[in-house]
Amino acid sequence: MGLAALACTASLHAQQGETVRIAWIDPLSGLMAAIGTNQLRSFQYTADYFNTRSNNNPAGVQFEIQGFDNKLSPQETASLVRAAIDQGFQYIVQGNGSGNSLAIMEALERHNARNPGKEVVFLNHAGVDPEMTNERCSYWHFRLDADTTMKMRALARFIGEQEDVGKVFLINQNYGHGHQVARYARQYLGEYAPQVQVVGEDYHPLAQVRDFAPYIAKIRQSGADAVITGNWGSDLSLLVRAANDAGLNDVKFFVYYGSASGSPTAFGTQAEGKVYEVFYSHMNLGGEIGEVVQGFKQRFGEDMYTTSVYNGLALLSHAMAKAGTTRAAEVAKAMEGLEFPGATGQLQMRAEDHQLQQGLFITRWSTVSQEFPYSQEDTGMDFQPVRFYDRQQASTPTTCQMKRPS
Repeated sequence: MGLAALACTASLHAQQGETVRIAWIDPLSGLMAAIGTNQLRSFQYTADYFNTRSNNNPAGVQFEIQGFDNKLSPQETASLVRAAIDQGFQYIVQGNGSGNSLAIMEALERHNARNPGKEVVFLNHAGVDPEMTNERCSYWHFRLDADTTMKMRALARFIGEQEDVGKVFLINQNYGHGHQVARYARQYLGEYAPQVQVVGEDYHPLAQVRDFAPYIAKIRQSGADAVITGNWGSDLSLLVRAANDAGLNDVKFFVYYGSASGSPTAFGTQAEGKVYEVFYSHMNLGGEIGEVVQGFKQRFGEDMYTTSVYNGLALLSHAMAKAGTTRAAEVAKAMEGLEFPGATGQLQMRAEDHQLQQGLFITRWSTVSQEFPYSQEDTGMDFQPVRFYDRQQASTPTTCQMKRPS
C-alpha cells in the first residue's frame, strides 16, 4: 500500500479506541428523578454495550457518559452547560423539558460563535417542541425523538379511524411542550378527524401536582370519551392513577410517554385496552436494541424505554467514522443528511433542520402474549403495536432556515 493510501487509512480510523466523553444533563432529583435516573443508566449501559459488543460502532470509539443534575431548571441547565464545557466535554445530551433544551441551544450558539475550534454539539433525546427544528433551529442541535408535529399527526390519523372516539379532552403540563401538544392536537384533529370535537382543555403546573382528582372530575363532566396528553413522568402516572381510582373506565387515553418510569405500574390491568401510545419504538423489538433492553432489565430490574439512546450513539459513531475524527465541528457536519442503521431500521438525520427521520408506532396497553412477551414493570402488560407509520409517512415539513458556520 502506498504512503498516500496509508495516510488516508490512518486519517479515517484515527479515532479507533478514542474515548468520547458525553455530558448528560437532566433531572436526578425532585418528582422527575425516577425518569432521569433511568435514562442516565440507559445511556451508561448502552454506552458499555457499544464499547464492548455492538456491531453498530464503526468508529470503534469508547463512549463515556457523565451525569449532571439540572433539577429540571433552565437556569441550572445553562450553568451546567458552562461547567461541562469547562471540563472539556464536546458532546451534551438532554431531553426532559423543552425549556431546558432551548437553554442548551442558546448557550451553545454563544459559546461556539465565540470559540471556533472548541465547538460543542447537543443531541436532544426527548425534547419535542417543534420550534427547535423550525423557527428556532440551530446547527449545533440534533433531535433524536420525533417532534410534536410528527407524533400528533400520527395520533390524529389513528384517532380519525376510531369510531368510538367523538369527544376529546386535552390536558397538559403548563409549559411550552404542553401548549404545543394542545395546539397541534386541535390542528391535526381538524385535518384528519374533523368529526371529533374538543370538549375541554386544561393545563397544570409541571411536576408539582400530586392529586389529579380535580382534573379527572373536569374530564368526566365534559363528557369526553378520550383524553390526549403529552404528560410525562409523575404527571402522567398520577393522572392515570387518579382516573383508575375514579372509575373512569370508559375513557381512552392517547399519550406520548406511557412507557416511562412509573406509568406502566399506574396503568395496571385496569387500563387494559384503553391507553394508546405514539412512540418511535416499543419494548419487543429484536436485534441489538432487543439485547440492550433485555440486558438492562436483567441488570437493573427496570425497563429501558428511551430507545433514542441507542440511535444517538449509533449516529455519533457512524458520523465519526465518516469524518475520521471525534472533533465536534467535523462530526456535526458529517451527521447532516447521514443515513445509518438504528433500532428500527435505516434512519436519517435530515440536513435541513437536524430532525431525525424515523417511523412511528401506535401501541395499545395489552396483556403480554407469545408475540409480545415483554412485561413492562412486571405488570404482565405491555404496549403492543397496532399501527406503524413508516419514516416517509411520519415525516412533517420544516420551516428551518439553518445558519451554518462559515
